[in-house]
Amino acid sequence: MIVEEQNIITIAYDLRNGGPQGELLERMDANYPFKFYFGSGRLLPAFEAQLEGLEEGQPFAFTLSPEQAYGPVDPRNIIDVPRIAFQHLGDNILVEGNFVTLTDDRGDAHNGCILSWTEDMVRVDFNHAMAGKTLYFSGAVLHIRNATVDELIRKNYIEEDGLRGWEED
Repeated sequence: MIVEEQNIITIAYDLRNGGPQGELLERMDANYPFKFYFGSGRLLPAFEAQLEGLEEGQPFAFTLSPEQAYGPVDPRNIIDVPRIAFQHLGDNILVEGNFVTLTDDRGDAHNGCILSWTEDMVRVDFNHAMAGKTLYFSGAVLHIRNATVDELIRKNYIEEDGLRGWEED
């Protein structure tokens, strides 16, 4: 079998920032592999394009530019939020690099990273955590199988216990 639409793919990989020697951002190994429905539209199109046509057991290594991945850092997504918006989270949350989820006036949740703060304001980066990064993936295709009828209907990998597998938020 090959990696193609409507298959369930299991891969192991290292994700590094910038290239083969870059900072390790994520590891999915044979003990905790990444399983997904190929062609669901939930993954980065450039990521799927690099895997398409590979065979079971075949290694891969490729780089995605920020434009192919999560885009460049948008300075408009770095904003100062009144410190009072954090009071329900407690002052322990105000640590540089902490990730927070804030809800706007419409009830929509937004994930951000704390950059700095003053007595009155907190500077938060609401860009995707991988925005601006060149992503280098290296790994191997561990397993390929046909999707079940339920997986075809949901366009999602379903664990053997009936729970859904990975799904983008």
